[in-house]
Amino acid sequence: MLIFLIVFFGLSLLILGHEAGHFFAAKMFGVKVEEFGFGFPPRIFAWRPRKKKPGTNDREPGETEYSINWLPFGGFVRISGERGEMALAEKAEESLQLKAGTGNSPVSASRLFYAQPAWKKSIMLLAGVIVNFILGWLFISIAFMIGTPKALVVGSVEPNSPAAAAGLVSGDVIKNYTDAQSFSNYINAHRGEPTQISVDRNGKAMDFTVTPRVQTAPNEGAIGVGLAEAGSPRESAPAALWDGLQSALSLVWLTVQAFWQLIVQLFVHASLLPGVAGPVGIFGIAEETGSIGLIYLLQFIGIISINLMVVNCIPFPALDGGRFVMVLIEKIKGSAVPEKVEVWINGIGFALLLVLMVLLTVRDVRGLI
Repeated sequence: MLIFLIVFFGLSLLILGHEAGHFFAAKMFGVKVEEFGFGFPPRIFAWRPRKKKPGTNDREPGETEYSINWLPFGGFVRISGERGEMALAEKAEESLQLKAGTGNSPVSASRLFYAQPAWKKSIMLLAGVIVNFILGWLFISIAFMIGTPKALVVGSVEPNSPAAAAGLVSGDVIKNYTDAQSFSNYINAHRGEPTQISVDRNGKAMDFTVTPRVQTAPNEGAIGVGLAEAGSPRESAPAALWDGLQSALSLVWLTVQAFWQLIVQLFVHASLLPGVAGPVGIFGIAEETGSIGLIYLLQFIGIISINLMVVNCIPFPALDGGRFVMVLIEKIKGSAVPEKVEVWINGIGFALLLVLMVLLTVRDVRGLI
């Protein structure tokens, strides 16, 4: 339960940070922000911080509403004129101008998102992914500053191998060993003999009896497992930040490659790429990671943040990257993409992403059964 709560609030923080990036970028450019929500509706309550009227001592409600909502998972931001509000905003300003009897209204459409130049729109759209990268970098760097205990983890298990027959699975932490060579020496010294292996699985100590192969084929291990050495010594803050940055940049490239393989596998081979997890799978991986140590869980949340950054940068409708492409098209052609066209494109993109998420979730659930 502790691991679940840590991951839940960690993911919420990543989503909230992403939305805060859009929020602060809009505020920086003076674009009107309608609402910043903590969690998702239904709403519990909301408030508008009061601000001082220019030239007086009176205070009036601010223009941005802050809400607390019942679904405590991340948050959202509503920026005026961002989606489906162009015609409505134009009519509203026209009405205000008529009431004022002048062409200069106190509330100007120039403060709405759609009226901003392309470079400002681009910064507001990409601010969320920039925050996700920074958060990922910081989480990974903090893990380096604290240091992670050494551990020897079962990374993979060959089908029909002695390890598979004994019941070892990916994610098991081998007890009493922290490096692959020492464990391999132990296994090789007991080829053909029933050998006990103690592991830690999701916080539970378990013992297995494995009989290593006497003879092995090329690329075949004595018990048929792939091993991964985990852990790093404590680093100074400057060194940890530098190593964290390098790790974050490496993760960006690896995530790009993995997503490309996912697309190829999905559209060319009509199947899901093995190893790619949905929401259910993420919590399962987190539970395995947390069983090694909470600091590994912190590192894992940093990796998720980098993944969110890359996925949102992909030029696909409904994602920040897709909306950024719309801004580029607008800049090149000299006029905005018709609002109805953009709404349809984003709607179709969102539907496709939802289908992909459902497929991944179904596969994750099947893996639990």
